[in-house]
Amino acid sequence: MATIQVFDPALCCSSGVCGVEADQDLINFASDLDWMKQHNISIDRFNLAQQPIDFANNPTVKGFLERSGAEALPLILVNGEIALAGRYPNRNELARWTGVSLEEEETESSCCGGCC
Repeated sequence: MATIQVFDPALCCSSGVCGVEADQDLINFASDLDWMKQHNISIDRFNLAQQPIDFANNPTVKGFLERSGAEALPLILVNGEIALAGRYPNRNELARWTGVSLEEEETESSCCGGCC
């Protein structure tokens, strides 16, 4: 199974979904993380404001930050390699990286075989 790590920019809280004007991308990503948990897949997240040592101790992340700067975050690693930078992955990408089938989800969530 794939190991996914998300290196977030400095966020006010662990999810970034807080305050009056929460970023819609973070709201969508939080929903996708909950979806992954339903499939028994955990994704490790690291917040630059709260866990800077994890950024410094990972050679891939440290090199990325030296080249691109913190404004290029978030950085997504899959099995230790850079898979995505500058935005959060969507559900399709998460499913592809982890082998979760989206087709099963669509079938299960369809109330009447696609008629509604």
